[in-house]
Amino acid sequence: QLQLVESGGGLVQPGGSLRLSCAASGSTLDYYAIGWFRQAPGKEREGVSCFSASDGSTYYVDSVKGRFTVSRDNAGNTVYLQMNNLQPEDTAVYFCAADLVGRITVQAMCVISPFGSWGQGTQVTVSS
Repeated sequence: QLQLVESGGGLVQPGGSLRLSCAASGSTLDYYAIGWFRQAPGKEREGVSCFSASDGSTYYVDSVKGRFTVSRDNAGNTVYLQMNNLQPEDTAVYFCAADLVGRITVQAMCVISPFGSWGQGTQVTVSS
């Protein structure tokens, strides 16, 4: 059974950077679609970035384009979300998710959220 654990959250000043990690156990992530989601207090969960293992395509929500980057390690066990130029509106609990998803676009993955495995979340707070 795939298990995911996020880490790397914290408090950072506006303009700062953080790198979130999503470590998998029980399976490698080589064939899994990956999603990064966030939920701010009082707001609905939002798909930040989704990655397709089948074709390598990646989607970023408009608000993070050019600032956030998804990557994975060569062993296929950890996925990262590099977040640069963080702003107060990026404050949220960030979750990673994974599943063997196919036949839908990466944008649809971030909207529909067809992921069965979720991490526990890591808090990101951007404040001066």
